[in-house]
Amino acid sequence: MATFELYRRSTIGMCLTETLDEMVQSGTLSPELAIQVLVQFDKSMTEALEAQVKSKVSIKGHLHTYRFCDNVWTFILQDAIFKNEECQENVGRVKIVACDSKLLTQ
Repeated sequence: MATFELYRRSTIGMCLTETLDEMVQSGTLSPELAIQVLVQFDKSMTEALEAQVKSKVSIKGHLHTYRFCDNVWTFILQDAIFKNEECQENVGRVKIVACDSKLLTQ
């Protein structure tokens, strides 16, 4: 299964990367094993989001910037409103990165 490396830039992904870097620098972990851990993290995040997230969210906001490069859409919204069945959240600025999941099966 192919995966995107998008989730490495999330908070949990950055913490994992920093921890792995520290472990490699201290000699606790080999660089090869650290890379294997990151690849498994990418796979696990993709599988978990596909299988466990069932809620839907609608987003409204002012489109500040959009890009399409290498089959990846990037949207930057200002004054965005996220709504689901239970609550609504206002966000001053949000960056949304979207990839075509069909590319994962190729």
